[in-house]
Amino acid sequence: MSKQQSAFGLIYTGESNMRLRELTYSRSIAAMPFGGRYRCSDFVLSSMVNSGITNVGLITQKNDQSPKDHLGSGKEWDLGRKRDGLFILPPFLTRDNTGIYRGTIDALRSVLGYVRRSAQRYVILTGSHTVYNATYNDMLRQHIDTEADITIMYSEETNFDPEDQFDDLRLTLGEKKRVVDLQLNPRSPNTAKQSCDAFIMEKTLLEYLVEEASARALTDFTRDILLKRMDSLKIYGWHYGGYVARLNSLSGFFRHNMNLLDRSVREDLFSREHPIYTKVKDEAPCRYGSGAKVKNSLVADGCVINGTVENSILFRGVSVAEGSAVKNCIVMQAADIRENCELDHVILDKGVTVKPGRKLAGYDNFPVIIRKGGTI
Repeated sequence: MSKQQSAFGLIYTGESNMRLRELTYSRSIAAMPFGGRYRCSDFVLSSMVNSGITNVGLITQKNDQSPKDHLGSGKEWDLGRKRDGLFILPPFLTRDNTGIYRGTIDALRSVLGYVRRSAQRYVILTGSHTVYNATYNDMLRQHIDTEADITIMYSEETNFDPEDQFDDLRLTLGEKKRVVDLQLNPRSPNTAKQSCDAFIMEKTLLEYLVEEASARALTDFTRDILLKRMDSLKIYGWHYGGYVARLNSLSGFFRHNMNLLDRSVREDLFSREHPIYTKVKDEAPCRYGSGAKVKNSLVADGCVINGTVENSILFRGVSVAEGSAVKNCIVMQAADIRENCELDHVILDKGVTVKPGRKLAGYDNFPVIIRKGGTI
């Protein structure tokens, strides 16, 4: 990006979605594990870095220790810099502010000091529950060429499930991709164009809109700014044609992880041209015992497999003992599956222990989930 087209990133990680159940009981959505060795925040952060952005602010709320541990100084994303870099922006605790934001406007207002100090002209504002591998250069170019106030990144989503709705913003476009109508969480969407929770605007406009909304006790960026000011602001859409995973529910989380077993999805989301970066653990490669059987699965480093693994995703350091069968499962870091167990359509969170002889089974749209650190 040239100096005239420079942008900085601002990622909001304070989303709270009860449909994710135990997955977000002790962590934020941004810190949710995904795809064997990644966190949700890795994808939007890598997309910014691959776009040439060197200044990124991460707005945290409660349960922020996990993203802090994972991101550290940002060196894995080449953001450990003397100038700019990665900035973790926790709540500023006062007698009136308990560290829990009332909404996105409240969160943005709390970091306006960082926004004003940033030297770049444009801001790319995103959430953290949408997983994709994009670059924002073409989107910013369109934003400048159309002289838009706000540009919204969207994708075409034809499979609609009301149970998976969370912050579902739908765009109706007119001439030259200008937005003529917006719907938020519609029961029957009249368009397949769904926001990817990524917005570009000038930072001075963001400051004005946030201060104006805050002065009127408004709390939500989408509902209280985009929807209410649609007629007075020039809002445009920018289409992203790659794979998009919206992690809006437990069944959606399970489905999008399982989709990674499809080579075309995997190659789209983990493009060699635009790699997804994550924290490096430097663990030993997976070790397979003499009786191990593994088919159509993603297995991360540090695993020890002596049983059967089929159509599953295993994160780092998972142990599958002899005689155990793991099928259609997501098994997170350091889970220990002992002898003669049978697991089918199960999500085991980090550090779960499954004792010998246990049997667990769920369904595609209702997987069984065991909370972090649990014992079965």
